[in-house]
Amino acid sequence: MRGIAVLVMIEAHVFDSWTLVSERKRHEFINLMVLGGFGAPLFLFLAGVSLVLSAESKYRKTGDLTQSWRAVQKRGWQVLGLAFLFRLQSFILTAGYSPAGLLKVDILNVMGPAIAFTAMAGERFKSRNTRAVVFAVLAAAIAMLTPIVRLTPLLNWLPDPLEWYFRPSPTRTNFTLFPWAGFVFAGAVAGTVVESMRRAEHPVRRQLALAAASILLAAAGYRAAFLPSIYPQSEFWTSSPTFFLIRAGLISLVLPLAYLWERAPWRGMVSRWSPLEEFGRSSLFVYWVHVEMVYGVIAKPLKRNLSFQGAILAYVLFTAFILGLVLLKDRWVRLRKTGPLTAPRPTPASI
Repeated sequence: MRGIAVLVMIEAHVFDSWTLVSERKRHEFINLMVLGGFGAPLFLFLAGVSLVLSAESKYRKTGDLTQSWRAVQKRGWQVLGLAFLFRLQSFILTAGYSPAGLLKVDILNVMGPAIAFTAMAGERFKSRNTRAVVFAVLAAAIAMLTPIVRLTPLLNWLPDPLEWYFRPSPTRTNFTLFPWAGFVFAGAVAGTVVESMRRAEHPVRRQLALAAASILLAAAGYRAAFLPSIYPQSEFWTSSPTFFLIRAGLISLVLPLAYLWERAPWRGMVSRWSPLEEFGRSSLFVYWVHVEMVYGVIAKPLKRNLSFQGAILAYVLFTAFILGLVLLKDRWVRLRKTGPLTAPRPTPASI
């Protein structure tokens, strides 16, 4: 699933950065941008799934519930630190980069605190079912509060770098905690369901139940989108809780689909090597290197300079190039772990 998110992320960034302005009115381009909008929530959702699986794994090994969830919380703050390190890299590599850009809020700035806050909530409840309900309530609350947070004057006193975490600011924030952190909590609900399958007698039945619930969630969001809004101001594509429900439902549906794909009869007839799995294991590496390549100085000749068909070709070639980088990185890591292979020195007995 994370590999799929990587493909969607690269698609969104390549077409956004390299496509001619005149080509952006095409229906195909607009549809690809809508698809690209699922990349970030899918990453956040999977962060929620992973944090639950990680905490549960640590709990099985140590028997210490508090320390297991606190280890995950620590990981969230590490991700936030990586967000600032990434901005520092951009500051060094990009000429004319504003120092204020070091505080820009991007997906890692939201993912890190959201992981930490989810872990804080999970630590307080021993029952898995209770945790799942709490995660679901918090996800819904974040989605429902988003239009209010965007307009309330109660946050006006915050310094700008902190306010950017709650409300969008042109050029200073791509993501905000409301509603994006809600996808991490939603993923934690799904993670609890996946963890329960470890002990389930009929995991396929639970996967089908998860698929049905996902479809109902997306359908409910779609139906609610046509009802009169309960908010004075709400934008469907940005702050609407209905769009949050639609995306959460469709993203949740990918879980059982991936489960069924992995167990399809033809999977045993072909090679188990998977480019998607390679991308998924190296998603942070791909994010780190491709953003600068797509938006940075190195891509200046391509920016806003490709036709729609040219952008499709560029996307395919660039994705293959990034996959090559991932394989090279993995090979380098393996060599670092094992060391160079050297022939043993001959002994008199062997001679």
